[in-house]
Amino acid sequence: MDELLAARGMTLTELSRVVGVSVVNLSVLKNDRARAIRFSTLHAICAALECEVGDLLTTDVDT
Repeated sequence: MDELLAARGMTLTELSRVVGVSVVNLSVLKNDRARAIRFSTLHAICAALECEVGDLLTTDVDT
């Protein structure tokens, strides 16, 4: 999320305002501490950042 925000010249506070999600909750998502995310929140973030879900979500597979 950091790269997407920087590329768009947007702060987490601005994203919070646009998406309607608290800065604290966005910070949890940004710092990989979230255990779940609502689809509506994910959609709103993607719309605000003009990106696809795959640009935000990654998988870490322990092998």
